[in-house]
Amino acid sequence: MSNAQQSKESPLKFGGTAIYVDDVSATLDFYRRALGFQTRFFDEALEYGELDTGSTTLAFASHRLGATLMPGAYARPGSGQPSGVEIAFLTSDVSEAFARAVAAGAAPLAEPKVMPWGATVAYLRGI
Repeated sequence: MSNAQQSKESPLKFGGTAIYVDDVSATLDFYRRALGFQTRFFDEALEYGELDTGSTTLAFASHRLGATLMPGAYARPGSGQPSGVEIAFLTSDVSEAFARAVAAGAAPLAEPKVMPWGATVAYLRGI
């Protein structure tokens, strides 16, 4: 393998994901009730909050903040359909987690199902 073909470690490190929502406080509360995640950080004035998910940040921000941060470029989703983004959580009991999330107000999109590769997956839409 030539030096040009050898892969180099990226100078970047994945820091997390931010999702823009209508109500940050209600979204953080939903993830607490539905999946048991606690809020790590919340700034009511900024309309930004983070869940305590471990080493990777899962954050929520208001659409207003998105428009402020990206003036003239922020596009608020409007179709009401699932977007092209998935947040995956791992658990040993998908059915129990699915039921807990639905009881907390999540909309079921696909019931738990064992996939050909052996993993059980389910899809929900949060609030």
